[in-house]
Amino acid sequence: MNYLQYTFKTASENVDLLIAFLSDSPFDTFEETEEGFLAFAPASAAEADIEAHLAELQEQFPFSWQKSLIEGQNWNELWESNFQPVIVDDYCAVRADFHEPIPGKKWELVINPKMAFGTGHHETTWQCIAAIEHLPMKGAHILDYGCGTGILAILAAKEGAAVVEAVDIEEQSYLNTVENSAANGVPHVIARLGTIEAVQGRNFDGILANINRHVILESLPRLAELIKPGGWLLISGILLTDEDIVTEAANQAGFEKKEMKNRGNWLCGVFHMRA
Repeated sequence: MNYLQYTFKTASENVDLLIAFLSDSPFDTFEETEEGFLAFAPASAAEADIEAHLAELQEQFPFSWQKSLIEGQNWNELWESNFQPVIVDDYCAVRADFHEPIPGKKWELVINPKMAFGTGHHETTWQCIAAIEHLPMKGAHILDYGCGTGILAILAAKEGAAVVEAVDIEEQSYLNTVENSAANGVPHVIARLGTIEAVQGRNFDGILANINRHVILESLPRLAELIKPGGWLLISGILLTDEDIVTEAANQAGFEKKEMKNRGNWLCGVFHMRA
């Protein structure tokens, strides 16, 4: 698949806000740079719509951008040169198969993204991994909603979850989750392609949702139907400024906030479904 690469130049304090606004558009992958960040969208995306949205954002934030086409055969070279391992304390290391092993961690996951930078925003991924260490996984039935590379689903399975269902709307993410699950020896991760309606399980003990504010807010009522009373919901991909609106929407859907942490400008929260 060919991709459009948009190179953004902006002040560091604008990067997280711009990425958050662009996460609701055809852009599906981001990587920060010294001068701003890169954003990638499928070449089939409507460029006119993207650029109209950028013009609107330029009325709110000072930034410049340039566009280029990245052909599919160049993706491996791109992400190999940019993808760095993710290390979460002594708990977990995430690397690609071309990296050297990382000793001294409870878990080491080998994740090979189908797209450049396929592990997503490092602050949100890091926080979700750190949170999983303290969530009840043994024997649990888990849903990874918006699974991406499958990284969180795989870690949940490693921690002893009995069944892990992972769903993503992007075909590349679905295929990548299948491959990465097999490579990490967790065949009981069941990947599905589609929206939340593709989920076949019910009464989940826990749900992982590392997506973005728009999708989370839209999906909370349905997630509440899929989780059992007393079950937990892990949410990330939301900014510090989103905490009140997400907490209120979660409360209306039947969830109570138990914990909220941040790393940089990004939040990660644990909610419990009221019994």
